[in-house]
Amino acid sequence: MKEDQEYQAIGCWECTKGAGLGFDFSMAFQPIVNTTTQEVFAQEALVRGINEESAGEILGRINDDNRYRFDQACRVKAVQLGAALNITSFISINFLPNAVYRPELCIRTTIEAAATFGFPVERIIFEFTEVEKITDHAHLRKIVQYYRNTGFLTAIDDFGAGYSGLSLLAEFQTDLVKLDMGLIRDISHNKSRQAIVKGIVQVCNELSIKVIAEGVETYEELAILQSFGIELFQGYYFAKPKFQGLAFINNLVMS
Repeated sequence: MKEDQEYQAIGCWECTKGAGLGFDFSMAFQPIVNTTTQEVFAQEALVRGINEESAGEILGRINDDNRYRFDQACRVKAVQLGAALNITSFISINFLPNAVYRPELCIRTTIEAAATFGFPVERIIFEFTEVEKITDHAHLRKIVQYYRNTGFLTAIDDFGAGYSGLSLLAEFQTDLVKLDMGLIRDISHNKSRQAIVKGIVQVCNELSIKVIAEGVETYEELAILQSFGIELFQGYYFAKPKFQGLAFINNLVMS
């Protein structure tokens, strides 16, 4: 089968050397902070070019032929850098659902990388984005269930900006939901966004899903989101992504 053949053709060390993609890339890290405990909850690994080119420039090179190899290389590079930087929080890795043929095969390289570089698998979060159109929800449900059963945390990224919205949570639940920054921007002055976010938070609370507000840039945005009971935040208000390193966090201590 295609997925078996592709898995056999790629491994941890090949991923660290570019996975035969014909181009190389690296990662920047941006913290997700818990303003209640005053701690870094996770560091999200964000794709960058080796000369700090944007994620868009790198992702623009991905196609049906190299999607699987790119997805595998992203996981390995994130784990490798996470270990090298001595990250003690979770690391959050974006994965491409359409690149995962069989979760039990596609996850092996990640587990190999965790063992090779000494990063605990229980501190890895896998995010999938709602922006990438998912044509097979049953397959995605299988991926999420398998990852959770294996010990990884899972998250929906860009929630509220994509194709499925709340209907996705009716089919399966992840451990975390990241609210899209489009819902967050100027929320302190927008009653409609406030109502939508409060509704999402209520649903997630009932499903025991933690909510992360991403793209927070101002204290006003932070304050109103905290009033809704959200504790986990990511955005320029706290720190910008740092290329191959850990950013200094501003404004972590809240009065």
